[in-house]
Amino acid sequence: MSEGEVALGTFLDKWRARWPEWRVAEAFVPVDQRERALAWFALRQELTDAAWGGSDPRPGEAKLGWWAEELHGWAEGRRRHPLGRALQPLPAPWPLLAACLPALMASRERAADTHEAATVLEPFAEGVAGVAGALFESATPAPAASVVMGLLGERLLCAGEAAVPLQALARAGTGHAVRDWAGELLQRWPPPHEGSRPGRVHAALVRERLCLLAAGRPPGAPVSAWRLLLPVWRAARG
Repeated sequence: MSEGEVALGTFLDKWRARWPEWRVAEAFVPVDQRERALAWFALRQELTDAAWGGSDPRPGEAKLGWWAEELHGWAEGRRRHPLGRALQPLPAPWPLLAACLPALMASRERAADTHEAATVLEPFAEGVAGVAGALFESATPAPAASVVMGLLGERLLCAGEAAVPLQALARAGTGHAVRDWAGELLQRWPPPHEGSRPGRVHAALVRERLCLLAAGRPPGAPVSAWRLLLPVWRAARG
């Protein structure tokens, strides 16, 4: 295995470690799309971790600035990051995603309410939907509104109460804000029927984790294989 393959595998394994259920869910993704799906989800994780992670926003802002340059480079045939080994050769609107990174960074600030949280993230969600549609040649891109809910759900799963808007915090009271906002996101986010199959399968996985969260389970609790099979199968069918 070459040094580049080892480096790429490191980032793919990092994503798998956060989403161990994928070993079950990926069975519903076409074999020829599995590697690019892993790389795409790993890239999304790198971007969102940069925007939302840490107590100081400045390192994340610098990372996203680097990523903006990297994504423009992918469109011109250059790559530096190991994920580019899997993604850069694929025809996708990488500059569009780069242009949406400021909106992702802006979403770090706690929103006043769910509407504001969704509105701030919408440009980045549109970029994500556009790239995914190109990567997986989906006939109908995922609606940006659904992608937004998925992103908000992912942040809630990782950050807990720090991701909950102020209005939801005030309404829920101590100890219930995470559970209640998980329920609100699920109400606003219908089961996935549009977009690429890998995207729908991943969305079903996020939804099932949110269901556990809304039922009072810890944010990082994985979904059992038996619970996951039916919603993932439905998502794969579209």
